[in-house]
Amino acid sequence: MAALCSASPEILVPAANETLELALGSWVALNCTVRWASPEPCEPVPTWTKDGQRLGSESSQDTTWFAPNASEQLLASVLQLNLTHDADFGVFACWVSNATATFTLRRVEAVGHVPAVLAALVVLALLVLLAGLYVRCRLSAMLWYRNRYGELEINDGKLYDAYVSHAAAPDDRKFVHFIVKPQLENRYGYKLFLDEQTILPNAEPSADLIMNVSRCRRLIVVLSIAYLEQDWCNSSFREGLWRLLELSKKPIFIVFESQYREISHPAISLLKQHRSSVTLLVWRSGSMTPSSDFWKELCLALPRKVSFQGTVGDPQTQLQEDKDPMLILHSSYLDTSEDLHPDGDLGTGLRGAFRSPPPPRLGDPRAPVAPAAGVAEDTQLRDGQRSELDISDLGSRNYSARTDFYCLVTEDDI
Repeated sequence: MAALCSASPEILVPAANETLELALGSWVALNCTVRWASPEPCEPVPTWTKDGQRLGSESSQDTTWFAPNASEQLLASVLQLNLTHDADFGVFACWVSNATATFTLRRVEAVGHVPAVLAALVVLALLVLLAGLYVRCRLSAMLWYRNRYGELEINDGKLYDAYVSHAAAPDDRKFVHFIVKPQLENRYGYKLFLDEQTILPNAEPSADLIMNVSRCRRLIVVLSIAYLEQDWCNSSFREGLWRLLELSKKPIFIVFESQYREISHPAISLLKQHRSSVTLLVWRSGSMTPSSDFWKELCLALPRKVSFQGTVGDPQTQLQEDKDPMLILHSSYLDTSEDLHPDGDLGTGLRGAFRSPPPPRLGDPRAPVAPAAGVAEDTQLRDGQRSELDISDLGSRNYSARTDFYCLVTEDDI
C-alpha cells in the first residue's frame, strides 16, 4: 500500500476510536473517511478487519473524489453490519495505508415496554392511595395540627365557646338539645349558649343579642326550613347576614341534607356565594357517628380547646378570673322547680329530678315517711354538703325508650 501512495493519509471520520452500544437485531453503518495530498495520482485501498481477522473487500463500499482545490483526494469506506447474533459484535478496524480507525461494538439489552408500564402503574397506584388518604384523613390531620399548634383563644373576656341559634320547632329543639349540645359539651368540652328566639327581628340586632353574642367566641345557626320561615329570613336575609358578620367571626350555618336538596330559598344561594366568610355544614344521615366528618369540620370551625388537669369547669373562663355577675354558674335549664320540658330531658340536668320518691315502709305504719330525694338534696345544698350540681351525665343518659329521639334521621336518609 505504501508504494501506491507516497503521502500518508489523514483520518477525518471518526475523529477518535469510537465505541457503540447496540442492541441485538439492530443495523449499523461504520464510516471511515480519509484525506491525503499526493503530487502523483494514486488509489489507496482500504482494508477492514474484525477482531484482527481481515474481512473481504466486498464487505465495504468505497468512494473516492477530489477536493475543491484538486490537490487533495478523499476516500470514504462504509461497512454495513446487521447485528443478528452475538458473534457480530466485536472490534472493527479500518486500515488505509498506515492510518487506522477503530470501532468497538458492544451489545446492550433492549429496553422493553413492560418495565415502563409497570412503573407507570405503580406511580398511578401511589397517587390514588395518596388521594384516598388525603380525602379520608385530611380533616383528622388538620384537627390534630390545630389542637397541637393552633392559636389559643383565652383571656379574651368570652364566657361561652359558641352561641347556638335555632328555631322553636320541635325537630330543631331536639337536634340541638339531644345531639349538638351533648356531643360538643360532653365529648369535646365546649360551653354553649342556646337561644331559640328570633336572632334578628326586623334585621336589627337587639341589645340582648349584641351582649349575648359578644360573650361567645362563635355563632352557630341551625338553618332549617322552620328557621328560614322567619320574617327576617324572607324579607332581609342579606342585610341580616352582614349584621351577623359584624357580630361574630365567620358564623357557622348547619343545614339538613334532606331539606338541603329541596330548599330553594335565596339564603342558601347567598351562603354558597360567600363560603369564604361563613362556614356551611351539611348534616347527613351518617353524621350521627361521633367520628364523622361533620363533627370534625364543626370542631375545626370552633376555637381550640385545652384541657387542664385538676380544674373544674371551663378552663378558658377560669383563667380569666372574671368576677362579672353575669357569669351564671347555674343556668335556668338546671332549675328543678319547674316541670320537665315536654320534649324530653331539655329543661333539667339534675339527677335528683329523675328520682321517684321511695316506696312506703311495709313494717310499722306509724313510722315516718322518708322525704323525697329532691327535698333531701335541697337540704344538702342548703347545708353546704354539695358544692355544685352534678351534671356529669347530662346528655349521655339512655333514651332507648323514646321513639322520637332520632326523628331527624328518616328512613329515606338511611
